[in-house]
Amino acid sequence: MIVGTAGHIDHGKTALLQALTGQAGDHRQEEQARGMTIDLGYRYASLAEQAPLTGFIDVPGHERFIHNMLAGAHGIDLVLLVVAADDGVMPQTREHLAIIELLGIPQALVAISKCDRVEPARVEAVKQQVSQLLAPGPYADAPQFPVSSTAGTGIDALRQALLAAAPHARRRSVAGGFRLAVDRAFAVTGAGVVVTGTALAGRITAGDTLLLGKAGRPVRVRGLHAQNQPALVAEAGQRVALNIAAERLAVDQIRRGDWLVPQWLHAPSTRIDIDLSLLPGQARAFEHFSAVHVHLGTQDVTARVALLEGQSLAAGQRMFAQLLLNAPLQAVHGDRLVLRDQRAQYTLGGGTVLDPFAPSRQRRSAERLQQLQVLRDCAGLEQALPGLLASAPGGLDPQRLERQFNRLRDSWQLPDDVLVIATRQGQLLFAARQWQALKQRVLAQLAAFHEQEPDQLGPDRDRLRRFAALPLDRPGFVSLLEQLLAEGAVASSGPWLHLPDHQVQLSAADEALWARLQPRLLAAAYDPPWVRTLASEEKCAEADVRLLLRKLARLGLLHQVVRDLFYPEPTLQRMAELLQRHMGDTPVVQVAAFRDMLGIGRKRSVQILEYFDRIGLTRRVGDQRYIRSDSALAR
Repeated sequence: MIVGTAGHIDHGKTALLQALTGQAGDHRQEEQARGMTIDLGYRYASLAEQAPLTGFIDVPGHERFIHNMLAGAHGIDLVLLVVAADDGVMPQTREHLAIIELLGIPQALVAISKCDRVEPARVEAVKQQVSQLLAPGPYADAPQFPVSSTAGTGIDALRQALLAAAPHARRRSVAGGFRLAVDRAFAVTGAGVVVTGTALAGRITAGDTLLLGKAGRPVRVRGLHAQNQPALVAEAGQRVALNIAAERLAVDQIRRGDWLVPQWLHAPSTRIDIDLSLLPGQARAFEHFSAVHVHLGTQDVTARVALLEGQSLAAGQRMFAQLLLNAPLQAVHGDRLVLRDQRAQYTLGGGTVLDPFAPSRQRRSAERLQQLQVLRDCAGLEQALPGLLASAPGGLDPQRLERQFNRLRDSWQLPDDVLVIATRQGQLLFAARQWQALKQRVLAQLAAFHEQEPDQLGPDRDRLRRFAALPLDRPGFVSLLEQLLAEGAVASSGPWLHLPDHQVQLSAADEALWARLQPRLLAAAYDPPWVRTLASEEKCAEADVRLLLRKLARLGLLHQVVRDLFYPEPTLQRMAELLQRHMGDTPVVQVAAFRDMLGIGRKRSVQILEYFDRIGLTRRVGDQRYIRSDSALAR
């Protein structure tokens, strides 16, 4: 169990921990000189014989050091709220209480300190103050213990209460990736760099490799301590010290707020969607796009807050919001965070991380707000998945879900109606009915295309994607189309896609024109006339002839070698056969030999060979051209 203090400055937090643990605090020279805690203090003690060690985190109470208090409070299991009997409830008592409520710390005990300095009636009055303070929140029933750290009064009772609370400490998940927010870094002679923090999730073993900080620097865990004891394994819920090593790693390269996570989980983000709650008692409403300090783990980052359901948020209310961070932040679904004002003078509110990879566009759309509602209401990945899929017509990226929920795929229990679709850029998840609906939409749009363009064989892949206007990225659309082709629901003729029973229907005028052009193209053999010549001879527009020949090329009756030069299919087949026959056993194609074989000019011969390159009969390698034995045109 990890216990953290909270309370106003000079209310005796450090002295109380010394009485509980027998260990002195305020080791720093500046703290001793000023007689106050400035930064976090750490102690480990067994509260009874044979009891496991309890970790204690002592936080500063001065308002100037709230950022240090927040860095220590993020990982505790039980808060020890300290209120001095002579002062009673003070400003930092209230602010610290608000912070621990925002962080969702599950258990609390109250110590009424310095009871030896006042009359019993004053102690009772302060207890009433504290009861009124706690009444509206989750710690209304928190036990209160009058104590004196100097005289020892009440210390045993408080120690017994801590022992009784230990079995009820929350059990953090060890199933996901290891997560540690660094709160200290120092060098140990003979060992090297050591970092400490509270493990928030997962398990770590000596010899493992983690990524450090937002840059993701790989470091190896040489050794570790868990709860101040040497160990081979440390896990979530423990105070951990890791001896880490990397090339040229130095203490001054590590900052409080850096994260240590495995490679698959490392994904710092600058846009995070949260469920934002504003503290009651704020003097004015919180405005859209206000600047704030964001505290998550041990990290303190400035940001702007984009409200997603309005332009302002009243005191005591909640709303979906997006954090636009000025530095990357490592977060997962369910993390608690605290917001302070732009000048870091007071606490505004806090929130729960819903999506650490928030979108920059359509963040206020009905579909996106529905997703956020699902994320707010869910207890985990499996519970959220059906609702997320229902509002994600383009599918969900499982790798992103792994990082969002800190759950590797091998631990998921997917519903039977969820499909895993492989694409060229990774997998996507779809509800089976959604995937089928996308297929039907493609077929319906393809039928509509045939109705609108009966004289065309069909669109190519990119045109069909634009025409169908599906909510799919290109990799997802390609996978959808490949399934339709494999099922026979869509057919392809070269690059053209069409329904299996669709045939091009030429108009009567086109049929008549083709009947006149075809004999001329065939009779010209290897040197057919250009489009302009055909149009001139037929006394019709070049555009009409060109359009018809392109339609026939899509049907496979012609080959468009260059822009306005078309060869009939039989002629092209004869040229391919001549090329292969006359080359014999020599795979290298000679332009001069091919020219002489056809009896045409060199320029036209090169144009035909370049077309053969495009359709796969030949391959150009440097200055040489080879016949491909694997071509569909090869003998």
